[in-house]
Amino acid sequence: MARGAHLLSFCDNHDVSRIASIIQDPNCLPLVYGMVFGMPGIPCVYYGSEWGAKADKSEGDPALRACFDAPQWTELTDIIAKMTEAKKNSKALNYGTFRSVVLQNKQCIFERKCDDERVLVAINMDSNPFTAHFDAGCGQAVDLISGNVHDFGGGSELPPYSVQFWKMER
Repeated sequence: MARGAHLLSFCDNHDVSRIASIIQDPNCLPLVYGMVFGMPGIPCVYYGSEWGAKADKSEGDPALRACFDAPQWTELTDIIAKMTEAKKNSKALNYGTFRSVVLQNKQCIFERKCDDERVLVAINMDSNPFTAHFDAGCGQAVDLISGNVHDFGGGSELPPYSVQFWKMER
């Protein structure tokens, strides 16, 4: 029974192909981590995956459990670092309930909510922008990843290949 438990959430580990080897479009790689950090659970990033290291299960354990000479810092590392800070500092992302708000083939928006905080996680894995129309219950939010203010008036535009953690203004 896992109800109420805080389980680990991950997209790869020492026993499976690294996610960067599975995702065909590298633009979608940060979006996978948006799901890992936005969904309930404790995010776990396998060493090397924070910069997009690749390895396929068919190459054997030594490939999956590589020894790296030094860490690499990439744009993916920057994004994961920002998601880490957002998760660490958000009660809703850590303990909040989950509710699906928008769910389509290439877009999703879900809510994480607790008594004193609401965060909407918005993901667009399409190469085109997407405008989502839904009742946000407020006028503006702050994106915990970028720090930008998001205005819900007239629909919420999600840029191509984007992930946002919108914290609702109270």
